[in-house]
Amino acid sequence: MIKSTFPLLLFCLLMSQAFSQNPVIQRVDPSNWWVGMKNPELQLLVYGKDLKGSAVSVSYPGVHIRQVYEVENPNYLFVDLYLAPETKAGTFNLELSKSVQVKRGKKMVAETVKITRPYELKIRDQHPQTITSKDLVYLILPDRFSNADPANDKFADMADSMSDRANPYLRHGGDLKGIQNHLDYFTDLGITTLWLNPVIENNQPQTNEGGAMRSAYHGYGFTDQYNVDKRLGGNAAYKSLIDAAHAKGLKIMQDAVYNHVGINHWILRDLPMKNWLNQWDTYTNTSYRDDAVIDLVHGNQSDFNVQQNGWFVPFLPDLNQHNPFVANYLIQHALWTVEFFGIDGWRVDTYQYNDLDFMNRCNQALLDEHPGMFITAENAVKTPVSQAFFVRNNMYLPFKSNCNSPNDFVFYYAVNDALNEKFDWDHGFNRLSVMFAQDMIYENPDLNLTFLDNHDQNRFFSVIGQDMKKYKQGIALLFTLRGVPQLYYGTEVLMKNFKDPSDAEVRRDFPGGWPGDKENKFTAAGRTAQENEAFNFVKNLANYRKKSAALQTGKLTQFLPQDGIYVYFRHTDTQSVMVIVSQNEQAKTLGTARFAERLGGFMKGKNVLDDSVISDLKQIQVPAGSVQVIELGK
Repeated sequence: MIKSTFPLLLFCLLMSQAFSQNPVIQRVDPSNWWVGMKNPELQLLVYGKDLKGSAVSVSYPGVHIRQVYEVENPNYLFVDLYLAPETKAGTFNLELSKSVQVKRGKKMVAETVKITRPYELKIRDQHPQTITSKDLVYLILPDRFSNADPANDKFADMADSMSDRANPYLRHGGDLKGIQNHLDYFTDLGITTLWLNPVIENNQPQTNEGGAMRSAYHGYGFTDQYNVDKRLGGNAAYKSLIDAAHAKGLKIMQDAVYNHVGINHWILRDLPMKNWLNQWDTYTNTSYRDDAVIDLVHGNQSDFNVQQNGWFVPFLPDLNQHNPFVANYLIQHALWTVEFFGIDGWRVDTYQYNDLDFMNRCNQALLDEHPGMFITAENAVKTPVSQAFFVRNNMYLPFKSNCNSPNDFVFYYAVNDALNEKFDWDHGFNRLSVMFAQDMIYENPDLNLTFLDNHDQNRFFSVIGQDMKKYKQGIALLFTLRGVPQLYYGTEVLMKNFKDPSDAEVRRDFPGGWPGDKENKFTAAGRTAQENEAFNFVKNLANYRKKSAALQTGKLTQFLPQDGIYVYFRHTDTQSVMVIVSQNEQAKTLGTARFAERLGGFMKGKNVLDDSVISDLKQIQVPAGSVQVIELGK
C-alpha cells in the first residue's frame, strides 16, 4: 500500500498533460463569498484546463483584483481579490481572456478567447452562538445513528458503493435527516449542543486495515470540502438539520480536519503544485509523539519534522500548511462553513500534527469574524503540560497557542482510572484531585471539553465493568466538575464494547435508528429497566445542570480525598452545590468540620439525584460506592 500510493502522489503532476488550447473553468473555490466580512481579502482557487497565460478581470463596484498567481500546473490560477467595505451583495463575472493559436486554412493565427464564470457575493445572515461551560455536548457518528432515507445509503458512482449493516467495517446508512428526526430526544435528555463526526464528502475507496476492507464511514478523509457527503443527504440536508436544531435551542459543532485529506480528494488528481503536500523521498509516517513538538529545551529538528510533516497514514495525504495557497484554502473553507451553514463551534481533529503557526492563523481568522467562537483541539495526550501547550495557557514559552479549549484527554484518563482503582495515596479519586490541582496551567480550564468516552475510545460502561454505581459516579463527575461536558451517543442507554478487534465495536448503530430494528432505545418502552435507570439518571442530572449556575459557571473548590471519599463544591454568589463521591465498600459517616469554609451559613441540603433532604450537614451518611449532589440551603 505504501509503495504504490506515495510515488503516485509525488509525481501526480505528470498525470495532467492532456492539452487543450482553449481555457476552461471547471470550478472556483470558495464557491461563493459574503460582503461585510471584517477581512476584505479573498483568494479564489480557479481550476479548469489551460488557464495559464490568461488575463483575469472583474467589473463590479467595490471588487478589485490584487494579484493573479500562476503555479506549476497550468490548470490553476489563484486570484487575490479585495472587497471594499461598500461592496454590495450580488453576482459578478470573473472573466478570463487568453490568446491562443488556431488554424485558419494553412496558417496558424492568434485569436483571443474569452470565458466568464459568475460569482456570487451574499449578505451575511448567520449569527453563531457561543459554546461555553453552560453547554452539554452530544457526540454523534452520523453513519451509525439513524437512517431516515435508505435511498441515499449508497451510490454506484462513488468510490465505495457499498452499504451493509451486517458488516461492522462498511457504511450503515445513517444520515443527517435521521439526526434531525430525533431533535426532541436530545432536548428531552438535556443536551444543548450536537457535535457530529465529519459530514464533508468522503468519496474514498475502501482500504485494507488489519486484513479487513473498511469504508471511510467515520468521515476523516475529505475529498471535497465544499460538499457535504451525499450519502448523508448533502448540503441541503445539513443546512436543514442546523436550522431545525437552532429552532429547538440546540447548537452545532463541526469536526474540522486541516492536517490531511483523503487520497481520493479531487485536488490530488491534478495537484496545483508538488508542494501542496508534505513530500518525502520515501514514505514517512508521523511518529505520533507529542513530545517531539513540545520539547522546546532538549528536542531536535528531525523528530519535530517527522511528527509534524509525516503522514498520518498512507491513505490520508498530509497537507503542507507552510504553502500559503494551501493555508488560505483551508482557512477560507472554515470561514465559508460558518457563514454558509451557520455552525456554532469547531472540534479540530489531530490538532498537534498541524503546523502550529497555521493553526493560530486559522483560529484567529475565525475569532476575528466571530469573537468568542468555541474551538476545541483533539490531542490524545496524557499530561497537563502537553495538553496545555496546544491551547491558551499560562506558560511562558516562545510559542503560544490561541486555541481556547482542549479535548480533555487528561480528564478522560484520570476519571476512568480513578473509578477502576482501589483508593490509596496516589490512586482512585486522588488521581482527580491531583489533576485539578494543575489547572493553573490553562488560561481557562472551564472551557476544557471533558468526556468519559468517544468514537476513538472504549465504551465507558465496559471500561468500568458494567457497574451501575460506577456509571452513576462517572456521569455525576462529568456533569458537576469544571469544563464543557461531552456525552458519546448511546452512553445514556449503556451501549458498551471495547475496541476489539477494531474501532467499529465502539461505533455500533444506535438501536432504533433504522426501520425494522428489533429494539428502539429512543423510547422508554424499548429500553430495559437498567437502561431506563441510566437514561433517567443522565436526563435528571443534565436538566438540573441546565438551570444550575453553580454547575455551569461556578468556581470549583475541592478538598483532598480522605478515607475513600472525595468532596468538592461548585459555587457562585447565589448557589452552592456539594458533591460527595465514595469508593468505599461499606457505608460511612462523613464528618464535615473540615469543609467549614464552604459550608458556613448553610443549614440543610437536598440531594438532587433523589430529592432526599439532608437536615444535618455536620454528619452526612455516605452509602458504599455512592455519589451525592447536594444543593445547599440556608
